[in-house]
Amino acid sequence: MGYVPVKGGTQAIEASIKRLTYNRLKGEEILELDTILATMGSLVDQVMSESSLYSPELAALAIKQGEGSMEEAVFLMRAHRSTLPRHYYSETVEAETMLVERRISASFKDIPGGQLLGATYDYTHRLLDFGLLEESPETNDAWLQEYKKSLSAVQSSKEVVYFPKVVDYLRKEGLFEAYEPDDAPPTDVTKQSLEFPTTRSARLQVLTRGQTGAVTSFGYASLRGYGQVHPTVGEVRVGKVPIYTRHPNEVNQDPEDQFYVGEIRLTEVESFVPVSKKNDENEDALDFEIGYGVCYGQNETKAIAMSILDQCLEHPNSTFPTHDEEFVLLHIDSVESSGFISHLKLPHYVTFQSKLDSIRQVKKGVAEIES
Repeated sequence: MGYVPVKGGTQAIEASIKRLTYNRLKGEEILELDTILATMGSLVDQVMSESSLYSPELAALAIKQGEGSMEEAVFLMRAHRSTLPRHYYSETVEAETMLVERRISASFKDIPGGQLLGATYDYTHRLLDFGLLEESPETNDAWLQEYKKSLSAVQSSKEVVYFPKVVDYLRKEGLFEAYEPDDAPPTDVTKQSLEFPTTRSARLQVLTRGQTGAVTSFGYASLRGYGQVHPTVGEVRVGKVPIYTRHPNEVNQDPEDQFYVGEIRLTEVESFVPVSKKNDENEDALDFEIGYGVCYGQNETKAIAMSILDQCLEHPNSTFPTHDEEFVLLHIDSVESSGFISHLKLPHYVTFQSKLDSIRQVKKGVAEIES
């Protein structure tokens, strides 16, 4: 595709960038990163998830630089991520070691360890809170002090509690199939181009990096009938998990000697999807498969939609776009999709003029024939 440079383009671009800076500064207010981190947690989580870079501080900086634009913030984070060295890979994270902040199941009322509602908008009234217009540091501090007192009154133990997985309870009953751990190295989609058909590890990586709205829309499309995958959420858990890595020069390292790197906050979902399978008598029988979803931070809607698409893509079906891994995986990436759409704003003078010339020639020929 050919592009024609505009005379004086450099000066115009520099002026445009200065105008962009002016628009950000003209309100004479400075948005501190601490303010973004303290008040825009969901936005920070989405940026980290879609950029596949866990750094709340950098995500907050990208949000500030992009003036709240999700696509710009993710683009900035992806670009920065590409400059970082990759020294080692972490060990497999076991969700059973999560320090759970929120854990619910839509499949059972009572689950081993109990339900933990945690912090969520699910149970709030979706009404504008005009009281927020009157917020002040003093009133906020008073509320926090009162809340901390109420917590100290009910906290009788500081023992760390780990919650079992709901699906493990069902496996013990023989209701769900157990699988041997697969220690095959996962595909790294940040270093290898996608090739179709792809591996499940690659699909999960692309899904968890996918644009939240796109993943949610495709999951919703499946629920509406484009594949008719209608799961029951077995478990949603939100919390922090520890990250460990091995010494790069040691091969058979004892797990207890691994290095603790830090912790990250995750949302993990396991959905139970009803399917029809042949039993020993070759008759159709009801069974369940598990759809899996995970993403940085707290983003339960995306993780649930991801679990739906995970199960969809395990069963390719050209009839439904939600079961076509090429269709799904290539269209949920926010940087790829927004970049390609945005490139339409760039000069296309040569190609468009050639099309106009073709139309003019055709219309001229028709006019000559008619005359």
